[in-house]
Amino acid sequence: MNRRDMLKLAGTAVAGATIFGTQALANENPTGTAKSKTKKALIIGAHPDDPETGCGGTMLMLRKAGYEVVSVYMTKGEGGIQGKTHDEAAAIRVPEAINACKILDARPIFLTQIDGNTEINKARYIEMREVIAKENPDIVFTHWPIDSHPDHRVCSLLVYDAWRRLGYNFELYYYEVMSGTQTQLFSPTDYVDISSVEQQKREACLCHVSQNMAPLYDNWHVPMQNFRGIEFRCKQAEAFIHLRRSDSDIFEK
Repeated sequence: MNRRDMLKLAGTAVAGATIFGTQALANENPTGTAKSKTKKALIIGAHPDDPETGCGGTMLMLRKAGYEVVSVYMTKGEGGIQGKTHDEAAAIRVPEAINACKILDARPIFLTQIDGNTEINKARYIEMREVIAKENPDIVFTHWPIDSHPDHRVCSLLVYDAWRRLGYNFELYYYEVMSGTQTQLFSPTDYVDISSVEQQKREACLCHVSQNMAPLYDNWHVPMQNFRGIEFRCKQAEAFIHLRRSDSDIFEK
């Protein structure tokens, strides 16, 4: 697969001018449900709003292709509202994430780490691994590990460890958030054309009212999506790095 190839979900090639393109969407039945066994995608982020901003368009396209989509939040955004206690902030940010998931037709899961005080230790490795094992996904998206935000780095490494310890039994993709200021050195291998669902993604992201999301989305995410669209020769795109088991074999020696 080269940089211009379509994303291949759980080993199934999807063709067409856009991701999941004309073939996959044409294979949907009139009720919008998949004809074969439903596949599952987990989008794992450190905070409420990370899955939506990094993968919201792809989440919508996955649903159109018949996938069950689960949005996993490592924290409840406890440290994300200035002047609020952890409990007060979580009480605001969790409903925002749930509202975003309703727009994206995704099921939310909240883990137990604390925003701004995330940890990497044996218990946290187990927590992440057990959640992923229970959900048994075909494909997982998470943060790129080279990122200015420590919570993003923690999330990425916990998911990577789970991928290895679970026997590489799902496809692993990294997504970007606010590249240049947060995500660093991101060179995509795969793209998703989100032109047809960008407005719906925007509505989901704007559910995060406490984060003053409108200017963040317009000033950071729209230019990033436009740039990735230029690279992929479409209007707007989300970009990913696909990590394959063969890429990690050197570390098994």
